[in-house]
Amino acid sequence: MVQAGETMLRRIRVVPLAEESLGVRSMCTYVETPDVKLLLDAGVSLGPFRSGFPPHPREYKALKNARKRIAEAAEKAEVVTISHYHFDHHTPSYTDWFQNWSSDEAARQIYEGKIVLAKSYRDRVNFSQRHRGWIFAHTGGKYAEKLEYADEKEYTFGETRIKFSEPVIHGEPDSGLGWLLMTTIQRDKERVLFTSDVQGPMHSAALKIILNQDPNVVIIGGPPAYLTGLVKQESIQLGLQNLERIAQSVPLIILEHHLLRQEDWRVLAEPVFKTADETGHSVKTAAEFLKKENVLLEAQRKQLFETEPPSSEFEKWMRMPIIKRKNTPPPI
Repeated sequence: MVQAGETMLRRIRVVPLAEESLGVRSMCTYVETPDVKLLLDAGVSLGPFRSGFPPHPREYKALKNARKRIAEAAEKAEVVTISHYHFDHHTPSYTDWFQNWSSDEAARQIYEGKIVLAKSYRDRVNFSQRHRGWIFAHTGGKYAEKLEYADEKEYTFGETRIKFSEPVIHGEPDSGLGWLLMTTIQRDKERVLFTSDVQGPMHSAALKIILNQDPNVVIIGGPPAYLTGLVKQESIQLGLQNLERIAQSVPLIILEHHLLRQEDWRVLAEPVFKTADETGHSVKTAAEFLKKENVLLEAQRKQLFETEPPSSEFEKWMRMPIIKRKNTPPPI
């Protein structure tokens, strides 16, 4: 198990397991208090194509290692959360070696015997997530000790409170990507807020909730600047500006996910770092929080194929039809 980094927290332990700075698409995080052990958003994926390339063998090695860390954390966890039904935030029960490294066995290992607190797939949800949520309820969710829809609900385990927000928009308001839940874990006066895919946030309702929770630590994804042309530039700028506002108020931001899918992310986020520094606060990636080097494999994918050409066996696997790659483990 990877070890937690240093924080001002004494009653809540935070361990990032899978993030862009660790080489994969995910925000999966293990959180432990004296009362309860939680696994937040236990999914992990790779971007299927970037710069004309599929994932590099190094990305598959990172994906395999992330799956191992998630499985180890799942053995300890009593509660597993699902903020929304994208596959980098929950594990589906079908076999897919190409993008998700998923299977019924992997899903069962995560969700069996757990209390699963999930976003409702019936209320404030788009079509694809309604479909995926229904499928999860009848596959991975059937292994749970209890599957409960947690929208706007609060749960108590000993002296630990777990509070779920109202559904907030995934990214910019007109993206069509649906809604998600943010999660606050509180023990005594310590609060950790897991925001999932608010992307900055790029919406005022999510920002208001974040600030009102007054957290000590926020785990948040930045705006998807790599999708310029698909996402409005003004939305990306708003997401960065809202991150500055959070940096003024929150002692530690663990900044991850969409923003780190391009190499110059730190240049874009420089005002956020400056604001945090001026207020005595801190902004770190998950890798930096764990005192590791950032490994931005998706952002470096084209370069990796040029500098570390894959083996002939991997190239042969890449030429397979997608459906066959999903059912055949990559030769790494």
